[in-house]
Amino acid sequence: MTNKQKIITESKGPVTTIIVNRPEVRNALDQESMELLSTAFRAFEADDSQRVAVITGAGGAFCSGADLKEAANRIDYKAWAGHQDGPFHKPLSKPLIGAIAGHACAGGMGLALYCDIRIAEETAVFGIFCRRWGVPMSDGTTVRLPRVIGMGRALDMMLTGRPVPADEALSMGLVTRVVPNGTALAAAEELALQIADFPQIAMLSDRESVYMQEGKTDAEAIQFEMMAAEEAKQREAKAGAARFAAGEGRHGAF
Repeated sequence: MTNKQKIITESKGPVTTIIVNRPEVRNALDQESMELLSTAFRAFEADDSQRVAVITGAGGAFCSGADLKEAANRIDYKAWAGHQDGPFHKPLSKPLIGAIAGHACAGGMGLALYCDIRIAEETAVFGIFCRRWGVPMSDGTTVRLPRVIGMGRALDMMLTGRPVPADEALSMGLVTRVVPNGTALAAAEELALQIADFPQIAMLSDRESVYMQEGKTDAEAIQFEMMAAEEAKQREAKAGAARFAAGEGRHGAF
């Protein structure tokens, strides 16, 4: 574990779990904890033994966004997404799964949207609650939310600041799956281990192609897909096809 006061990191095999540990403020991120979160992300990126990360919050909440008590006294924070040193500036090079319990609101929505996959508990709640306080989004939500759920639904959430429960979040594609209360972290870590067990070159090149297709023409995106796939073709595909030919994975079995 590192820096137990505000951010905890744990490793279980190839999976890193990062825990925002400020339950007394529903895991709101002050500037210190945001810097520590950035450090945890960079450490995960740099560790070749770690293949997938899980992000969650302590004490039954995911993240309630920026610490507004701190912001009331200082607004000299780096934009979490727009600043080149912001923790949500660009996707990580490896998968990140959100295990969401309780509230994921304001900047907590930005953290959830930064994840590749979002697993929410039944009583999780999403929303742009900072609408009430005149605090703008600077965590990528205004960009990533419409790309995930569409312009109309994103504007509804953005303009009204209303709470969105987990079942509605699932129906609009904001979360990938809903699980019973108290099980999101276990479900996310189990899924992370499954992803970590795949051949990594092909999985990561396909993931990169999904991110890079945004804003490109079909021809440009398909050209990038072809280029991104080349290393996996050379290093993984033949061996994988040979395993299948030998009988592994038939009839949907893994």
